[in-house]
Amino acid sequence: MPTKRAFLALSLAGAVAASRRAAAQNTAATPPVPPPLLIKAGISDPVNTVLAWYMARAAGVYSGQGLNVDILDMNGGSRGAEELQAGRIDVMHVGLSSVVRVNQSGGDLRVIGSLSNVIRFTFFSAPGVKTAADLKGGVVGVSTFGSESDSTVTLALQKLGLSRSDVTIKEFGGGSRRLRAVKSGEIKATALNEPTASQAREEGVNVLVDLVPEQISWLFSGIVVRHDDIAVRRDLLMRFLKSSIEGNYIALTDEKRAKEVLAKELKIGSRKVLDITYNDFKAQSPPNLEPSAAGAQNVLEQFPKASQKVADYLDTSLLDAIKSEGFFAAMQQKYALK
Repeated sequence: MPTKRAFLALSLAGAVAASRRAAAQNTAATPPVPPPLLIKAGISDPVNTVLAWYMARAAGVYSGQGLNVDILDMNGGSRGAEELQAGRIDVMHVGLSSVVRVNQSGGDLRVIGSLSNVIRFTFFSAPGVKTAADLKGGVVGVSTFGSESDSTVTLALQKLGLSRSDVTIKEFGGGSRRLRAVKSGEIKATALNEPTASQAREEGVNVLVDLVPEQISWLFSGIVVRHDDIAVRRDLLMRFLKSSIEGNYIALTDEKRAKEVLAKELKIGSRKVLDITYNDFKAQSPPNLEPSAAGAQNVLEQFPKASQKVADYLDTSLLDAIKSEGFFAAMQQKYALK
């Protein structure tokens, strides 16, 4: 007959075994959390239209959707669009002009959202260049050929009574590089947006043509992916769009936080420039990242040899699905956006 001590030992052993079985069952019932999925998101230049992405990353919204978003400066929209088509990045922040250019060359990209639906460029000129006559025959710097800084040159020149044949257009990379070139006289004019435009004004650079106040409808800063990925990677892109939309709502409704992120990401030291940069973003950013079909059509008019069908460049099916789920309404209620 077992002793009392032996009985207690057997009971303890049984309890330990039961505990281990329960732990094993719980472990089996709770699958391990998968690592976040990496998304390489390219930008043409560090500008304020990227704020929705910056904010979604800073606020942990992307990570909450199981995403690790790496925001990469591609030093030009067209260059980034080419990298996207080649499969070296997953999504690109770029205007429709670059999409048209890539698709004309055999690519198949689509805009699935928009971070800006109006032209946000001011054209600045070098010292001594005050009129159309001063600009004629000179070099106009753009980020890359086929980018928005390139296609909108046509509009700026028209305001001056000039055409593209009256100037020489050259690639000069990002906004900071172009600002240095126009200040030194290396180029005679270039288009800049925020925050570089405000920095140029602070430094006394001459404004030749300002397209911003005209609010010209234009698919200026699209969220672009490979066409096939809309079906093949639908869940991933839905999560990315939802996170970006929420990041946009946070940026639009929390000015203090948004300015902190802008100052950090765009390296803005001037409070005046920071205020202008944020206000420009807030005035022109579509809350739900919905692209403008009219803006797309205005871009296509600059490419008469390309297909003029908006559907060949724009796909809103993901945003339509997100809206039908009630996500837009939920964001508006959550952040009390007026």
